[in-house]
Amino acid sequence: MRNKVLEKLQGTLVELNFPTDTVIIQNSKNPDHGDFSSNIAMILSGKLKQPPQKIADEIIQKLFELNSDNFFSNVEKAGPGFINFKLNKNLFHGKLLHVLKSDTEFGKSSIGKGKSANVEFVSANPTGPLTVGHGRGAMLGDTVANILEWNGYKVQREYYFNNAGRQMRVLGQSVYSRYLKTCGQDLKFDDEFYQGEYIKEIAELIFNEFGDSLMSDQNPDYFKDKAEKFIFEDIKSSLKKLGLEFDHFYNEQELYNSGKIQHILDELDSNGLIYQKDDATWFKGTQIGRDVDKVLVKKTGEPTYRLPDMAYHKTKFERGFDLCIDVFGADHIDTYPDVLAVIDQLGYDSNKVKVLIHQFVTIMKNGEQVKMSTRKANFVTLDELIDEVGADVVRYFFIMRGMSTHLNFDLDIAKDQSDNNPVFYLQYAHARMCNIINRAKGFGHTINLKADLGLLKEDEEQQLINQLLKLPELIEKCSIQLEPQLIVNFLHEFASKFHKYYAHFKVITDDKKLTDARLILIKAIQIAMRNGLTLIGINAPERM
Repeated sequence: MRNKVLEKLQGTLVELNFPTDTVIIQNSKNPDHGDFSSNIAMILSGKLKQPPQKIADEIIQKLFELNSDNFFSNVEKAGPGFINFKLNKNLFHGKLLHVLKSDTEFGKSSIGKGKSANVEFVSANPTGPLTVGHGRGAMLGDTVANILEWNGYKVQREYYFNNAGRQMRVLGQSVYSRYLKTCGQDLKFDDEFYQGEYIKEIAELIFNEFGDSLMSDQNPDYFKDKAEKFIFEDIKSSLKKLGLEFDHFYNEQELYNSGKIQHILDELDSNGLIYQKDDATWFKGTQIGRDVDKVLVKKTGEPTYRLPDMAYHKTKFERGFDLCIDVFGADHIDTYPDVLAVIDQLGYDSNKVKVLIHQFVTIMKNGEQVKMSTRKANFVTLDELIDEVGADVVRYFFIMRGMSTHLNFDLDIAKDQSDNNPVFYLQYAHARMCNIINRAKGFGHTINLKADLGLLKEDEEQQLINQLLKLPELIEKCSIQLEPQLIVNFLHEFASKFHKYYAHFKVITDDKKLTDARLILIKAIQIAMRNGLTLIGINAPERM
């Protein structure tokens, strides 16, 4: 409805020959003042050199002249020049029935129909279990993928990893060393080795299978491969607990095996964007607007991470995606601009790549920060966090703050089974809606699509209708802003309005006609709440 108000107001300004480029429509904080408001008269005052009250009067008069469809029941001036809009309640009745008929499709759009999107997230190398930091990227990436799917995009969830290089060699050596210790060898565990309990667990699995027969094994790849397989299964298991499965795993090693790494170097060379210095290969970033030049290949012959990232992103364009989303932690903030700059130089449109940077996570307990270590009680792994508070809470908490904001994950609130826990607050609202409908059935009431919806006259009822009708345009907006927190904010406001309504009004009354009308309203908001929770990957229980 906000868009319709905006359209009506802009049309009025055109009729008056007033500028239309600064029109803003806001929800009214007080329903007594109307459904929506605008400060357009005050904004135009400086441009038109007229008092805002006079401009407001002209706009209101013209609006009523153009209000042939009775869209507005009232438009009035307030304060220094605000314009308040009250909509004709009868126009909303068909919208409620549309929600019921749409059901699970309500809120979806087709703006991305015929387009494909690649969403790359998590992308942790298989050197250890997923941490809480990985968890935030996982939930942001999966929810963004959901949002794009709800807008009609064909989405591929992709996990990019590297199972080669020094860190994987160290992983293999770590497992081998721990295996030797398991076999009874008294040796010092190197400080550079991976220290986690999972290393010990992998070593014990190998020992249980082979005993001490591999003590003199000169093939370190076996221990590396065994560890990689074990850790990847653990990673996939953790993600599956959160309802997340990837469509494609892309191994960095493929870039080397296929020659794509060398091809990028050749292309950069032909464009005059690399040079040799100190036995290393440098990217001439300053030539294309970057602050400094960066090393692409070290003098040891080992590439830095920018080079495979450049080759990897080129494959996304070669695979024909219309939109590419990268979900990175804050430690990548200095890296991706170099990659995008090279993508442009190679003739691709880097505007098709949207990079989402999320800040770090701090686990809080009893008002204090939990130190991140490998000890079991400290919840360093994503698995431990899921086991402690549940998948729904983990998903919600990781997206309830804007991704550019540091996140404090409060374990005490996360484990609370009261309205203090925002997940419980939302799920309880949905369960309460379902309970009303089920209780009504027990009294012989059914959903009557021919109910007299003109009986929905309370301001609180209109607020609920206004809120649920925001969902479709909000989901479209999210496909542009790619910020899941917008959905979270919507659901929390929605639940708050419902709980307030429930506290003041009975749905099931002795008045059958009023009960029928209010059941239509409850069913519509239940659908909207359920669909919103589904969109962010949270269960919508029917009873709690």
